[in-house]
Amino acid sequence: MQNNSAASEFDAVIVGRGPVGATLANLLGLCGLRTLVLEREARTYHLPRAVHFDDECMRVFQTIGLAEAILPQVILSPGMLFLDADGKMLLDWSRPQTPTPMGWNLSYRFHQPDLEDVLIAGLARWPHVTLRSRCDVFALDQDERGVRVRYEDLSNGKLSEVRAAYVIGCDGARSLVRRFIGAGMDDLGFHERWLVIDVQLKRARDDLGDYSLQHCDVRRPATYVRGTGARRRWEITVLPEEDSNDVAQPAKVWELLSRWVTPDDAELERAAVYTFHSAIAQQWRSGRLLLAGDSAHQTPPFLGQGMCAGIRDAANLAWKLAAISRGEASSDILDTYQSERLPHVREFIELAIRLGGVINTKAIEAGLAAGQARENAPVKLDVKKPLLGPGLALGDLPLAGHLAPQFVLKDGNRSDDRIGYSHVLLVESAGHPALLQGGFKILTSDDAEGIGPWLREHGLIAALVRPDRYIGGTARNDAELDRLIAAITPSTHVPSAA
Repeated sequence: MQNNSAASEFDAVIVGRGPVGATLANLLGLCGLRTLVLEREARTYHLPRAVHFDDECMRVFQTIGLAEAILPQVILSPGMLFLDADGKMLLDWSRPQTPTPMGWNLSYRFHQPDLEDVLIAGLARWPHVTLRSRCDVFALDQDERGVRVRYEDLSNGKLSEVRAAYVIGCDGARSLVRRFIGAGMDDLGFHERWLVIDVQLKRARDDLGDYSLQHCDVRRPATYVRGTGARRRWEITVLPEEDSNDVAQPAKVWELLSRWVTPDDAELERAAVYTFHSAIAQQWRSGRLLLAGDSAHQTPPFLGQGMCAGIRDAANLAWKLAAISRGEASSDILDTYQSERLPHVREFIELAIRLGGVINTKAIEAGLAAGQARENAPVKLDVKKPLLGPGLALGDLPLAGHLAPQFVLKDGNRSDDRIGYSHVLLVESAGHPALLQGGFKILTSDDAEGIGPWLREHGLIAALVRPDRYIGGTARNDAELDRLIAAITPSTHVPSAA
């Protein structure tokens, strides 16, 4: 351990044990870091919240060894259709039902308490990870050696404190950690009240369908989402003149749902008015304090990317914290966290706002600029994942900042399972002299047949893949390969910032 954590009881304290905090804790557990999770609530919140995650998130869950436990809890999503007030299709956002190059499906639906239970149970695998519930953090004091974290045990009123090398706020939109950082929010301009209604069907209603539906009706825009099992959700715009409390009363809720379901069909589980925001924290790090998830960014839900963005934050951050803890990198590596993640999340939020414009306004054509026109057919939406912002990726090389595919090994297993949460060099063969000196992981065409064709398709002889599965750099010739290998010499395993 570096000196900066020698005086600390923990390498990391995570404030908040929602999906992002619990994923980060599992990743840090995988890396061997002494980690404490402090959570204000006694148990998992029992009602639905997030309902969608993507192939990249499932790949992170695979990394922490929990994908197989999560799979029985999810259903595949066929995608989303945008309909006008007459039910005519405006925009088709179907998702393929076959695995993507990530090795998983593009869109999963889930019930958040089920996911959180799996993630939290997974923490028990790591003896150096501690979870303390009913603990309310109230003060963070940092110096050059660490952070003093003070909290109250709400079960008995006892005040306690611990020291940590780093504190990560996964504590939501009203983040205490963000206040201690002193970070303001950049407002991207979207603030709308929506009534979110969750029901459990009492009888089969196959006619409701498996697609998510965006009802682009200027009188009252609405969204329908098929959940797991008998769960169904509607999100319905609250009109400016309506009172948030009145609109959430059962009689009004059933009136709004009447075009789809009645009390004979379904049982009301929850109805609450939320204001959907779009905002990004201006500063994700101050010294030893960091933000991840909703504490760093909030997005309207129209893309289903809110929780996904937080899971990506965790995957980007954990290996960098581990490299510092092992003495393989200086704390400067954390400067690349916001620079890489913020442009990525901003692009998703801006697209979600544009889709919100499709749903909410008569200016459908403006929103449809997000899609691709097809002859005599609805516009087909194809969302390309953003690239990482500038940071550790050697950005002057092809594919740097893109996600790397996951390969099927010759033994039928997935390549990530062989690699683990670490850097790997993908090469056609291990014959290059510098590779023979070893000290880092390599995968060759001998391991997975797809590696050679993928490299050749992009004119490469090698690609460096980071622990978060983003491409850190590539090589088109031996000179560039020497440069890549120098960036991951066994003494560091962490490329220097470009």
